[in-house]
Amino acid sequence: MRKLFISTFALLFSVNISAQEKVSGYPITPVPFTQVKVGEGFWGQRLQASREVTIPLAFSKCEETGRYTNFTNAHKHLLDPTQEFPDKGWTFTFDDTDPYKTIEGASYLLQTYPKAMYKGKRLTEYLDSVIAVIGSAQESDGYLFTPLTKAPSKPHSWAGTKRWEKVEVLSHEFYNLGHMLEGAVAHYQATGKRNFLDIAIRYADCVCREVGLGEGQVDRVPGHQIAEMGLVKLYLATGDRKYLDQAKYFLDRRGKTQRKDLYSQAHIPVVEQKEAVGHAVRAGYMYAGMADVAAITCDKAYINAIDSIWKNIVSRKYYITGGVGARHQGEAFGNDYELPNADAYCETCAAIANVYVNHRLFLLHGDSKYYDVVERTLYNALIAGVSLEGDAFFYPNPLACASDMNYARKAWFGCACCPSNISRFIPSLPGYVYAVKDNSLYVNLFMPNKAGVTVRGKKVEIEQETGYPYDGNVRIIVRKTQAKEFAVKVRIPGWAKGSPVPSDLYAYVGKAKAAATVVRVNGETVDCNANVTEDGYLTLSRKWKKGDVVEVAFDMPVQMVKAHNAVVEDRGMVSLERGPLVYCAEWPDNEADVRTYLLNPNANFSVSPFTLTTESGKQYPIVTVSTTDVQTLSYDSHHNLQVKGGKLTLIPYYAWDHRGQNGGMEVWIPIDVQAASATPRLAKSLGDNGFFNR
Repeated sequence: MRKLFISTFALLFSVNISAQEKVSGYPITPVPFTQVKVGEGFWGQRLQASREVTIPLAFSKCEETGRYTNFTNAHKHLLDPTQEFPDKGWTFTFDDTDPYKTIEGASYLLQTYPKAMYKGKRLTEYLDSVIAVIGSAQESDGYLFTPLTKAPSKPHSWAGTKRWEKVEVLSHEFYNLGHMLEGAVAHYQATGKRNFLDIAIRYADCVCREVGLGEGQVDRVPGHQIAEMGLVKLYLATGDRKYLDQAKYFLDRRGKTQRKDLYSQAHIPVVEQKEAVGHAVRAGYMYAGMADVAAITCDKAYINAIDSIWKNIVSRKYYITGGVGARHQGEAFGNDYELPNADAYCETCAAIANVYVNHRLFLLHGDSKYYDVVERTLYNALIAGVSLEGDAFFYPNPLACASDMNYARKAWFGCACCPSNISRFIPSLPGYVYAVKDNSLYVNLFMPNKAGVTVRGKKVEIEQETGYPYDGNVRIIVRKTQAKEFAVKVRIPGWAKGSPVPSDLYAYVGKAKAAATVVRVNGETVDCNANVTEDGYLTLSRKWKKGDVVEVAFDMPVQMVKAHNAVVEDRGMVSLERGPLVYCAEWPDNEADVRTYLLNPNANFSVSPFTLTTESGKQYPIVTVSTTDVQTLSYDSHHNLQVKGGKLTLIPYYAWDHRGQNGGMEVWIPIDVQAASATPRLAKSLGDNGFFNR
C-alpha cells in the first residue's frame, strides 16, 4: 500500500511539474525542493535545527500569541454576527502571516523529513488542523482578513472600516494574501493536498474580482509588496493566467494610485525605476515580482528596469556580508555608497528578499553572477539572522558591535516577521541547488544532496559529496541517467575567479588573486579555463553514464577585501573572507578590544578547525582564521599611545554572538593607521523591531 501511495504521488507530482514547465515561461526552470534531498553537513545542520527547533518554536508562538485565536474569533463572528472580538494590546494587521509562513517552512521540511512530528503527532496532521482553523475564518466570497472580519464595527485601527480602504497604507490585506499564496503552493507541492491551496485560490479570486480597473472594482496597489510574488507562484501552480495578470496590474499601477512615496517604491512607475530606494524588504519583494513578470512575459521595459535596479544594488548599496538596507530610519536603502557598519540595519527579511530577487534574475538571464550574490547573502547576512541552535534571532544585522552594547539575538519579537521568515526560508533551500534549461543541468550551490532531475524529458539522478563551505572539494556523481548526452554546468563562484562581487564595489587586495580551481572528470583533468563559458559556468558537455564523477577542487585562500573608496566608513580597512564566508573578529577569541587592531597589509594567515561552544553548551564545527601580523593600539595611564604585537583570530560572521554579550565584534579591520583606533567602540542602540515601519 505504501509503495502504491508513493508511486501515485510521484506520478501526480510529475504531471504537475510538467504543466508548470509549459506555463511558466522562465527561460531556466528551477528544480523544485521536492526533488532534492539535502544530506548531513553545513546545511543539513541548519535544516535539522529548523525541524527540531525553529519550526516548533514558530508554531508555539502562533499558539501563545493568539495568531490562531484571530482565525477562530473571525469564525465565531461569521457564525454569530453579534459577536465581535476587537484587538487588544499590541497586535498587527499582518499577524495572520506568521501561520502562513510557518506552514510554508514546515511544508518544505516534509521533503527532507517526511516523518516529522510536532506535539506527538505527525506534522502533516498538525498542518491540516491549522489549515482548518484558517479556512474557518474565510468569508463566503473568499475574503480572508481577520483584523476586519472578527470585529467589523471595531476593526484594528490599521485595517480601515471596509475592504481595501487602507490596503495602500497599513492594512496589509494584499501582503497577507501574498504570504498565504506562498505557503499554500508550498504545502500543495509537498503533500499533494489542496486544502490550503483552495483557501488561497478563493482569496486570490476575491482580490481579482474586486481590485482592478474594471467597472465596480477599486484601483489599489499593495502597501507592503509580496502579493506580486505570490500571485505569480499561484499562476505557475495552476496555469490560470488571471493571477499573472493581477500581479502585473499591481506593478503597472504602482505610482499611479493614491500612494506615490519613495518609501514604498511608489514615487514613479516601476518601469521607470533604476535605483533601489525606500524600505528594503518592501523593495526586495517588489523587485522579485518585477523579475518574475520580466522573465515570464519577456516585457523589455520590465527587464531593463530590474536590470538597472540590480546593478545599482550590487554596485553601490550591497554589504560585503550580502546584506542590504543601510538605514534604521525607514528600514531603508541609503544613498549610493552609504554603507555604515555599526549602524547598519541589514534586516534579515531584506537578505531573504535579496535572495529572491537574484534567484529570479538567474532564471531570467542564466548568468552565474546572480548566484554569486545569492551565495554571499546565504552564507553570511541571511543565516546570521538565526542562531546555530535555531532558537534566537537578529532583526538588524550590524557589521560592528561595541563592547558595551550587549546587542544579542532575541528569542522572539512582537513583530515576528524576521523569525517567521527564517522559518520559511531555510527549509526551502533544496529548491535553490539545481536548475535546467534544454539539455543543460545547472549546479548552482554546493552541499551534500541527492536529486532527481529531468533533462529534456529524461530522468537523471545525481549526488553531491562535499564539505563546503569549509572544504573546497566537490564531487558530483551521476547515479542514473536516461539522458544520453547533456551539459553539466557547474558554477565557478566569483570568489574563485578573483572577484568578490559582480561590480567594483569590493575588490581583493594584497596577495590575493584568483583562486586555483582543478577539475577532473572520471579522474582525468579538464582545462577549467577553457571550459568556463560566458555565463560563468564550467560547462561539461558529453555522453554521461552511470557512475561518472565530476570532481571540482576550489582553492580557498584567505582573501583581503577592500571597499570602493566612496564607501567612507571602510576606507583604510579590509574585511577577510575564505570561500563564500565573510569573517569577523569577536571578543572571546582576542585579548584586546577588537576595534583596536591594526593589520599588516601583507599579513599571512592560518586556518584551523575549531569547535564553537555556545552558551547552552552545544558544539558546532567551524574554521577560524588567524594571523600574528597584527598590532594592537591602546593608551597608557598618561594617555600615551601604546603599540603591541599580538594575534588576531576571526570566526565566520554568521557564527558571532553565540558566547555571551561581554565584548565587541568587527567585520572591517584597519590596515591603515589613520583608520585604526586605540579607543574601544562606544555603544549605540540598534533598536528592537522597527515594527512601526512594517
